[in-house]
Amino acid sequence: MGTDMGSRGVGAHADGVGDDALASATGRSRDDWFALLDAAGATGWKHRATATWLVAEHGVDPWWAQAVTVGYEQARGTRQPGQRQDGTFEVSVSRTVAAEVEPALRALAEVVTARTGVEPLALNLAAKHPTARFPLEGGEFVLASATARGAGKTSLNLVRGRMTSGDRLAEAKATLRSWLESVAVGPVG
Repeated sequence: MGTDMGSRGVGAHADGVGDDALASATGRSRDDWFALLDAAGATGWKHRATATWLVAEHGVDPWWAQAVTVGYEQARGTRQPGQRQDGTFEVSVSRTVAAEVEPALRALAEVVTARTGVEPLALNLAAKHPTARFPLEGGEFVLASATARGAGKTSLNLVRGRMTSGDRLAEAKATLRSWLESVAVGPVG
């Protein structure tokens, strides 16, 4: 069940969550869940109500309830790929590098500052999952994060969020990817 990403650069939720994994984790196929939700009238429900119903009425694990809900919303046209619950849009990219967390995040933060001209609002190196947040015009933001992967490897992640339209998703994703590629630490692989 694939979706052409086209000019959006962001795939549908079903592209990232396989049918077999969903059925194994929830006991039902995507089509079965969607039919059940249709019969319950969920096309008119808010996101939280749908996910809560899946957990409360059908015992679905909360993470999987979110997966079913987002997939259902996209399949029924009430949410576009890349669209958040609040109606804004978001894209993300990641890359694993050969570096420890703190120097890797500092290097990434330097790249984002150089490309945006914005210093991080917060550079939280002491957190379990260190982050740097950069406020942009119009309420948008870039969030840089780093997660230890062991053996001197770190996963670097960039998110561009609160975009008011999905029209720039492909461009934003390509920009974030180029920023990650320019981080001066060694790639893994």
